[in-house]
Amino acid sequence: MKRNPGPVDGPPEEPAAQPNTAPRETPGQSSAPPTPRETPAERRRRRAVFLRELAEARELRARVQPRKTKERRMREALRMRTFRI
Repeated sequence: MKRNPGPVDGPPEEPAAQPNTAPRETPGQSSAPPTPRETPAERRRRRAVFLRELAEARELRARVQPRKTKERRMREALRMRTFRI
């Protein structure tokens, strides 16, 4: 609700500044949706960067947690075998 400043009130109050609640961006990750002017080449470049980073993260996980990686590979192989007849 806005108040009308009268002769006694003084200058009108300014609204409080809103804190920046936007999520933080990590390097190589954009939180903004693709712009309509984005070309297919730009989209492919962004996708290639994302896939490279994803592969790098998987490799790091495989080095750091070898047991979990082995279990994951075995479960995936079992799943694949169940569909082959």
